[in-house]
Amino acid sequence: MILTEESVKAIKEKVKLYPQRKSAILPALTIAYRQVGHLSDEIYQEISRATRIPYVEIAEAATFYTMFPKAPRGKYLIQVCHNISCALLGADSLIGYLEEKLGIKKGETTPDNLFTLISVECLGSCATAPMMQINNDFYENLTRAKVDEILEELKAKA
Repeated sequence: MILTEESVKAIKEKVKLYPQRKSAILPALTIAYRQVGHLSDEIYQEISRATRIPYVEIAEAATFYTMFPKAPRGKYLIQVCHNISCALLGADSLIGYLEEKLGIKKGETTPDNLFTLISVECLGSCATAPMMQINNDFYENLTRAKVDEILEELKAKA
């Protein structure tokens, strides 16, 4: 078992709150994610057993949302928007710069487990492109100099 007894109990309590059992899928995934830091097939199985919701429905929901990583990630998850506004204003260059600066490719984590870099479809901040989200914080109107400052601040906090 990956999930603690406490997490399983919390998931079962969430199920009781909803008239439709399936409504507890996202809260259950959130509980598991907060405990483990990522999700996996084994965790979907455990959630399925705890909620009595078919495994496939748990997995479908989990794989739809980018907020539920499927593998361990670094302390700082860098999500760079690559949608049209950001793309037109330099997202590809920004991603390339981050790959060079961090020494990793998209989808990878730095050897010190500090940074994970991914690109995402849209972060909803088109007017301030190019932009990225690191954990829960938005960074907008980015330049290489701003990226350098942001990374240095995060490294200093770590």
